[in-house]
Amino acid sequence: MSTTSSENMRLFLALWPDDTTRNALTQLQLPLAGRKVPYENLHLTLAFLGPQPQGVAEACKDILARLQSPAIELRLDKVGYFARNRIAWVGAHASPPDLLALHEELGQALAHHGIERERQQFKPHVTLARDASMPVDMTFSPIVWRASLVTLVRSRPTPAGSVYEVLAQRSLDEALRMPDAG
Repeated sequence: MSTTSSENMRLFLALWPDDTTRNALTQLQLPLAGRKVPYENLHLTLAFLGPQPQGVAEACKDILARLQSPAIELRLDKVGYFARNRIAWVGAHASPPDLLALHEELGQALAHHGIERERQQFKPHVTLARDASMPVDMTFSPIVWRASLVTLVRSRPTPAGSVYEVLAQRSLDEALRMPDAG
């Protein structure tokens, strides 16, 4: 089924973990109660765009191609809980300046293209579980993640949870890459 140009797509821009980081994140999920985020959906949202016309995806691909930020070393060393949404998450006690600069760069580029985004305060985190109860105090070795892959992702809600489709990805160390059609 092809998507017509009049259909909206639910989009976000995110840092996409490598397999080593994903494996470490899944280990943190083990003691948590709630609906655990599937391995392939683990990410750190940089900008949530919500429902957007297809043309916005093309503009976002251009934004990805022009990013100037370097890869970021993240030290995920804190498990937390958003009580209002019942979300267990992992993040950093202190956000590295490079992460904040990347978030700002994306925000400025989106504004330049006239693309609206969610305007909540940026609280960098990786969601581990939804409909979760408050995690017990967890002691764990910090996860050191060299975050270099920025993605444009389409989220499709299903009864079993959201399915994510990577529309474009950009290594902060390389040029823009498009996923293989297949």
